[in-house]
Amino acid sequence: MTPTIAASALTAADRCDRCGAQAYVRAVMPTGSELLFCAHHWNENRVALREVATCIHDESARLAEVPATASLDER
Repeated sequence: MTPTIAASALTAADRCDRCGAQAYVRAVMPTGSELLFCAHHWNENRVALREVATCIHDESARLAEVPATASLDER
């Protein structure tokens, strides 16, 4: 099992290596290189990546956070 570690936070500037969307997961390979994934591409590839990555930093739970929105009265 590949450990999930606490690493430096991913920011909006971190982009998925597959599609360019905001990255929420960082997978570090045995060579030390990092792969960044959006939640969609992480979900597509997580089984294979967990087998080869030395560590994984997963912030995809942030997607469940609900942003503040304006009330209907303010429109």
